[in-house]
Amino acid sequence: MTEYGRGQGSEPWHPEDPLYGDGGWGGQQADDGRQPPYGGQPQYYPQQPQQSSYGEWGGDAAAGGYGEQGYDPYAQQPAHSYDPYGAQQPYGQQQYGQQYAAQAQQPSQGYGQGDGGYGTGSHPSAQYPTDPSDPYNQQAAPYPGEQPDFYGTPEAYPPPRPPGRRTEPEPPRTDWDPGTDEDQHAFFAGANGDDGGADEGGAGRGRADRRGRTEKPRGRRNGCACLVVALVLGGGVAGVGYFGYQFYQDRFGAAPDFAGDGNGQQVTVTIPKGAGGSDIGQELKRVGVVKSVDAFISAQQSNPQGKSIQDGVYTLQKQMSAASAVELLLSPKSRSNLIIAEGKRNADVYKLIDKRLEVADGTTAKVAKDQYKSLGLPTWALNHAKVKDPLEGFLYPSSYSVAKGQKPADVLKQMVARADEQYAKLGLEQKAKGLGLDGPWELLTVASLVQAEGKTHADFRMMSEVVYNRLKPDNTETNRLLQFDSSYNYLKGQSNIHIRQGEILKNKDPYNTYTNTGLPPGPIGNPGDEALQAALDPTTDGWIYFVATDGMNKTEFAKNYADFQKLKDKFDASSTGN
Repeated sequence: MTEYGRGQGSEPWHPEDPLYGDGGWGGQQADDGRQPPYGGQPQYYPQQPQQSSYGEWGGDAAAGGYGEQGYDPYAQQPAHSYDPYGAQQPYGQQQYGQQYAAQAQQPSQGYGQGDGGYGTGSHPSAQYPTDPSDPYNQQAAPYPGEQPDFYGTPEAYPPPRPPGRRTEPEPPRTDWDPGTDEDQHAFFAGANGDDGGADEGGAGRGRADRRGRTEKPRGRRNGCACLVVALVLGGGVAGVGYFGYQFYQDRFGAAPDFAGDGNGQQVTVTIPKGAGGSDIGQELKRVGVVKSVDAFISAQQSNPQGKSIQDGVYTLQKQMSAASAVELLLSPKSRSNLIIAEGKRNADVYKLIDKRLEVADGTTAKVAKDQYKSLGLPTWALNHAKVKDPLEGFLYPSSYSVAKGQKPADVLKQMVARADEQYAKLGLEQKAKGLGLDGPWELLTVASLVQAEGKTHADFRMMSEVVYNRLKPDNTETNRLLQFDSSYNYLKGQSNIHIRQGEILKNKDPYNTYTNTGLPPGPIGNPGDEALQAALDPTTDGWIYFVATDGMNKTEFAKNYADFQKLKDKFDASSTGN
């Protein structure tokens, strides 16, 4: 046995053996103290002098000496004499096998001894190129049909290293530190807590001792990591479920709704003018009457009269079913509206508001006096001299949402806004000049006089003509004096039809149309729509006088003073009989 592990016999036959084709490390045995020719140019060692038999071969030309032939004697050998697998060769090939690599790259040299020695002029031996597939760079290329060299292909085994170059495998490192992040992370610290416990018992504890800390149980880290993952997954599933349920409820589920007629707690709800089902539902939900807007809209659409809900103030209960809320809104019992009649003076309206809001008497009147400029009056209604109440004529006759808890200023703003809206719709600013008046303020004053003096709606247009005729500069019947009892009653804060002549003539107040020509400083009440329409479109019949002949409901007109006296006598007769 040699150092390589086998003798000098034949090489392994199986091509997959790592030692297949190994010709004794470059065709020569490793000698002590000599470097084997592995992977490079083989080294040539000086050979011992040849035996005498070689000299005889060199001198005997007839016997086929080598000197005469001048080429490598092994090139003359038959094909069967060369054993590629390292079999025993003739001619003492055991000796020549060690010199074959050197002879292949140098020309043949003749022996200079004897007459038959090799001559210097002899032809050099044939040079054979190195086989690129031979990793040992010394075997001849394989003959056709022979198996390829398994060390020269990409999938080949790596060639075995010579015994002189073999090294011991590098021992595993025991001082490697994975680092703080990797050591602390739960998946690195506890991913394999059960396996390898014995190995980590020494090295792991050693690192922990060097860091001056105690290693936590890795099983606990495993549990914490699993718990976090479970919580995250559970939270995600719960979130998806919640939003999925909400999506289903919004698209396909019934709208949330209360049950019953309420919990007994009353609440006041204000429905603005022009509000639709969605607006009403939002207000009811805001104060807690219904549970959802969709439920109210559905109930309103299901009720045949649901679309006839009016604006105003309603008294409802909290937590009512949507259907019950719709029914109560349609019932007059729930309405908390304050109704302002046509021709009502502001002084009377203030008292009604105080009573509805359950505040002290005079509260609303004081707010109107102090805050009238901030309640929404149009610019043409401001800065008029000698006006008793700037808001007179702007508390428009209608139904208003007034209930306990509201502020007087908010109620007044509703009324002023309604008046301004109606006056703009009628075009008071545009039509005043065409009627011989100085702006919409005078037109509104005319309408208030018509409203106060007329007894029936049929009287309004004729009453409007009386006013315009008496205001004419060429009026010789009354000399531009209106002589209306209503204006005197306004300044007195009364409604008296029996006024003594001497009393009226002594009063010089600007609102006294018996002693002052033209119109009073401002409106004397709040005219309604018909009085306004009459002021815009008076008759043209020539009426200039009128008398309430029955003192209450019947008004008769005259075109001259004589007819007026007849009407006055009729009134006096009715008054005496009463």
